[in-house]
This record gives sequence, structure tokens and C-alpha cells, in this order.
Amino acid sequence: MTIKERFQFIYDQLFALYGECVCPLKHESPFQLLAAVMLSAQCKDERVNMVTEKLFALAPTAEKMAALPVETIEEMIHPCGLSNAKSRNLQLAAQRIVEAYDHIVPQTMEELTTLPGIGRKSANVILGNAFNIPGFPVDTHVKRLLNRIGMVKSDSPEAIEKAVCAKVPPELWCNFSHLLITHGRKICPARSPRCTQCPLSQICKYALKTR
Repeated sequence: MTIKERFQFIYDQLFALYGECVCPLKHESPFQLLAAVMLSAQCKDERVNMVTEKLFALAPTAEKMAALPVETIEEMIHPCGLSNAKSRNLQLAAQRIVEAYDHIVPQTMEELTTLPGIGRKSANVILGNAFNIPGFPVDTHVKRLLNRIGMVKSDSPEAIEKAVCAKVPPELWCNFSHLLITHGRKICPARSPRCTQCPLSQICKYALKTR
């Protein structure tokens, strides 16, 4: 198989298992997704959803978040960890959305990454899940799986994103990332991957080596 065919095989096998995935971060607007993504750094989605339920009840929009005292934000998001930095970034990002973008979350990588606390991975999540604009977020699961399978040899999220986007159709990028993340959590964790249960074992460099 060519590299392009291998990527398509991986997508097809994972799609057969998990189908069309949805973002696990609960949100009702692009701004709420942005805020949830920001809080999800080094924090599980389930905890983020518990925190944002209360946070969004108080400040559901960029305007209301920008007006909220940073101390209040920090107290509310404390369970997500890194609350000092996240609260400042969240308030500053909300202020910038209100002042520079007329209350509307921008829809380009270039503009999103000017917001405090938003890098390429976060921007790709927002583009794909809030606006249906092709983006391929590379998190720790995506990086681990693609290296483990042998599709890439890099620790750089940017290099991995570039390699995937060059071989995978844009309309698949967002769901492909979701599929890899789901598979990483259910079948292929960092420790003790369950290769005998994995439909990718026939092409996976790691699985073939451990047979």
C-alpha cells in the first residue's frame, strides 16, 4: 500500500468501529467551545464539562466572560488545573473577541492563534467542530498512535499535521483526529496497548514487532 492508501485504511477501519464522532466538550456556541478547549489542556473532558456547566451559566458569551473578574473565573475553573494561567487567558481572549472581532469568534487559523491560550491544536479543534472548516488537531493520542503505527516519525505536532493533511482528504481531517483519539483511549493507550483487539495490527509497526 502507498502511504495515502495506508492512511485511508486506518481511517476506514477506525470509522467502522466508531463512526462519525462528536466533540466530547459540551458547548452551545463557538465561544463556549473555545473556552472549553482552553480549559481542557492537561485536564480530562469529563471534568471540563462539569466546570463549564457552571461557568457558562454565569458567562455564556464572550462579552459576559470579558466582564467577569479574573478572580471569579479562576475560582470557578480551579478543578481544571493551571487555573491562574487559564483564567487570565480566558478573560483576555474574550476581551479580544469582543474588541477586535466584534463579539464573533474568528474562523481562520491565523486569527484564532492570535488569541491568548490558543495554539494550532486548539484552533484546529475550533475550526473543525464549531465551523466545519477542515482542521486536523494533533494531541498526545494522535501523536502516539501515528508514531506507533509507523505513519510518522516525529514528536512535532506541526510536522504530523502537515504529513496527515498532505495524504488525507480535508473532509476527513476532523473526524480522523477524533477517531485516533477515541482509539487511543479505548484500545491503544500509552501503556499496554491491546494489539489483539486492534483492527490496525496487520499494518502497525508496533503490533508486528511484538508478535
